[in-house]
Amino acid sequence: MFLSKKEKKLNQEYLRNGFVIHNIENIKSLDQIRDIVINIIKKNLPNLKNEKSEKILNNIHNFVESKKLNNFRLEIINKINSNQNFRKNYFEISKNLIETIVGNELAMQLRVGLSVQLPKDSSSLLSVHADTWTGVSPYESVVWLPLVNCYKTKSMYILPAYKAFKISKIFKEKNIRSSEDIYKKIKKDVVWLKVNYGQVVIFDHSLPHGNVINNEKETRWSMNCRFKSIFTPYAEKKIGEYYEPITLRAASKRGITYKYPDEK
Repeated sequence: MFLSKKEKKLNQEYLRNGFVIHNIENIKSLDQIRDIVINIIKKNLPNLKNEKSEKILNNIHNFVESKKLNNFRLEIINKINSNQNFRKNYFEISKNLIETIVGNELAMQLRVGLSVQLPKDSSSLLSVHADTWTGVSPYESVVWLPLVNCYKTKSMYILPAYKAFKISKIFKEKNIRSSEDIYKKIKKDVVWLKVNYGQVVIFDHSLPHGNVINNEKETRWSMNCRFKSIFTPYAEKKIGEYYEPITLRAASKRGITYKYPDEK
């Protein structure tokens, strides 16, 4: 493989662990993403207009009730995804990492997701799962971006790739009836991701992952978006419906539109 030592090292890390955690390449883009979110929050909660961004996000549970959280979150999602620069900034935060791991002709998820998990709140749980179990293509990586420092139960867990062989064995057991049963089997093997603001995670969504009740004192804010090489299988989530090409190159554009000459 004609990869540099740096590229080989990054690929090996991803293949062994199923994820990489790296510092953001473009911190300006990250700050712009967080500023967009903060401005939306301040418009909804004017009493927070003089508070610092980090304090607002970490302590939003003091201002938004659990029963109103989902509507609050959906409003933010809709507004950030309607911002013309938002998805471009999201790509820019880890462009080189994505291109090294996924490829340089990319399709990007049309809408970036947002998770807001209040302390002690059970309404935002994502039980153990792998996206491929529900028909999603394995030719994809998730870019997971924290807007606050994430640690312990304020973060997410993943079963590392070097432990993934256990899943096939677990699925064959007759007493496995729920995702909770699966989690109990892998609980001691999962890795809890410690990711600070200013860092990003790229992970393989075919590996089991999820979260539990946030038992820390602060609220978790994280974003997620899938990227894949344009010319890889799409499974249930199709290009144009769920994905949009973002870095299609000239030779590919020519190839797609090429027609053989008509023969007489």
